[in-house]
Amino acid sequence: MTELHLAVALDGAGWHPAAWRSPDARPGELFTAGYWADLVAEAERGRIDFVTFEDSLGPQSSRLDGPDGRTDQVRGRLDAVLLAARLAPLTARIGLVPTTSTTHTEPFHVAIGIATLDHVSGGRAGWRPQISGRASDARNFGRREFPELTGDPWNDPVFAEHVRGLFAEASDAVEVVRRLWDSWEDDAEIRDVATGRFVDRGKLHYIDFEGPFFSVKGPSITPRPPQGQPLITALAHDVLPYEFAAGGADVVYVTPHDRAGTATIIGQVRAAETAAGRTGAPLKIFADLVVFLDDGTGIAEARRGRLDDLDGAPYTSDAFVFTGTPADLADLLLDWRAEGLDGFRLRPGALPHDLTGIVQGLVPELRRRGVFRHEYEAGTLRGRLGLPRPANRYAEATR
Repeated sequence: MTELHLAVALDGAGWHPAAWRSPDARPGELFTAGYWADLVAEAERGRIDFVTFEDSLGPQSSRLDGPDGRTDQVRGRLDAVLLAARLAPLTARIGLVPTTSTTHTEPFHVAIGIATLDHVSGGRAGWRPQISGRASDARNFGRREFPELTGDPWNDPVFAEHVRGLFAEASDAVEVVRRLWDSWEDDAEIRDVATGRFVDRGKLHYIDFEGPFFSVKGPSITPRPPQGQPLITALAHDVLPYEFAAGGADVVYVTPHDRAGTATIIGQVRAAETAAGRTGAPLKIFADLVVFLDDGTGIAEARRGRLDDLDGAPYTSDAFVFTGTPADLADLLLDWRAEGLDGFRLRPGALPHDLTGIVQGLVPELRRRGVFRHEYEAGTLRGRLGLPRPANRYAEATR
């Protein structure tokens, strides 16, 4: 049986809003490097493919738009790219995939940030672009005005058009970033002290990108990353984001809630690839699940119930919420995987408890079933997922 891929999505004290109040939580350390270093070290001990770091352009909120005034939930985050760069030298093999917004962030800055992360990690960087459609986020920058999200915006044609525009902008941002990563050929740096030539200027290229959202000359200020193109991932819940992922990502995270839904979504993703005219490797499809893991189903359910009581409401998510034992989770993963999934991105309900459950409970169970690695093999993140190192588009054009 082929190897199953696993990623872990890290966010604050965990994905449950009351997780910071768990007995083993570390709320006083959420904004320290040591806290995150411990989490990523644990994931690396489990030989997890990669970890992702959430980010946003405004404080967390239970409202669609704007602050909710709550003081009983975690608010605030560290910058995801800077955090990943801090963790890179503290880790050896695990992939590091920060999130950034494409809406109010210049793609030139993203390109050099992720390229730098790939250099300092030795080829383990990735990126998750996401849109930021909230009016409250836009007000933090003051350059654009967005419609306020109220009521049921998903059935509002004005909001739908707004979102389509943001995804079009995101697609251009990804294209700019990819071109900037290629704007240095692999051997552009000569470093010849005898001749005094550090760089071959003929192997640095203008990207000359012109579009409705960006006009970028290039080249980048950072040499081509070790992976050539760091891994690009995207979270998608519907046809429009599936098309966005198909146009520019390597991995897409989807959110089925059962096996039948998994089959339907995979079909929609593959149709989106066809509609986008995708060439090369097909998207790697990972399913997202929130997990609460304990040695007994009743134990996990009781723990989740206590967190719900602390928060004042039952926990819900865009992704399926699994509550049970590592063995039961392994059964579910292998059942859904039969529909054609490449892997799963697991969101620990509470940290560090459920990350420990993944590493010390689920991973050994999957190994017993012969579907998960004992050691890392490929050195780069792309290599670990079976993705080739892309040729440089400008070098190919020159030749």
